[in-house]
Amino acid sequence: MNMLQKMYRKKRRIDNLKTALVTIAAFAFAIIFLMPIILTITNSFMSSSEINANYGSIFATTQKGGKIFISKTVNLKFIPDMVTFAQYFTVLFKSPQYLLKFWNSIIYVVPIVGIQLGIATLAAYGFSRYDSRVKRAIFFAYIIMMLMPYQVTLVPNFLVSKAIGIYGTRWSIWLPGFFSPFAVYLLTKFMRRIPTEVLEAASIDGADEWYIFSRINMPLCKGGIASIAILVFFDYWNMVEQPLILLGDPDLHPLSVFLSKINTGEISLAFAVAVIYLVPPLLIFLYGEDYLVEGISYQGGIKG
Repeated sequence: MNMLQKMYRKKRRIDNLKTALVTIAAFAFAIIFLMPIILTITNSFMSSSEINANYGSIFATTQKGGKIFISKTVNLKFIPDMVTFAQYFTVLFKSPQYLLKFWNSIIYVVPIVGIQLGIATLAAYGFSRYDSRVKRAIFFAYIIMMLMPYQVTLVPNFLVSKAIGIYGTRWSIWLPGFFSPFAVYLLTKFMRRIPTEVLEAASIDGADEWYIFSRINMPLCKGGIASIAILVFFDYWNMVEQPLILLGDPDLHPLSVFLSKINTGEISLAFAVAVIYLVPPLLIFLYGEDYLVEGISYQGGIKG
């Protein structure tokens, strides 16, 4: 009996040691991944002179605009010498171009998320509800298009935009986003997990297709729709290639494109603009975290 107790205690100590090591490693990796965000937030409360003194060497250029080699080590500071809101005041009240780019991002992303999900739910219901060779071929084409990166489809989108006369307008960003196959593919896979017996029972009871879609199918897919909406928002909130190619007017560019141009000018505002840019995705993630986890882990069926 004593031998068993000793073995049990030894095994328990080993398990506790493993748990402690894994916890320490996870904490260290979390600090490493969060460090850039923390650095951005804390540096946004620095004064312009302090930012220039710490990071000016990164952005050093010649008078002709060329880059020059700097051997000086950059001074990474997490705590400002004096906390100031001057950067935010400049961005929000003295530099309207930053807010204009921010609202451009909202104008592009919100319609794309809403309309893409509306189209995707109807298309995914059709793909999941009935089966035929034609639908399998179309769904396979959706998979092929989803696997293509943006760089492959940019040239066709550019040519089509030129042909139909929407090049240089917001529609050149909206239309490809409305009909993106990403949400259709994921929602189809999600809806196929719903037991067919539930839908067949509703049909036997006399429910029409619209009733089955709106009252049965959609409530069961609520978690999946919410998680896909979050992913689509993140994807288009960070888009860069499409606006650069399809929008010639810089006033129509979203903030994601404009952020890279701040560094060549007023570098003291870069941190404040970056923090403002992070706020919507962060709020959406914190609010929809449970939906995101539910949508990813859902395996079909009806909750009790």
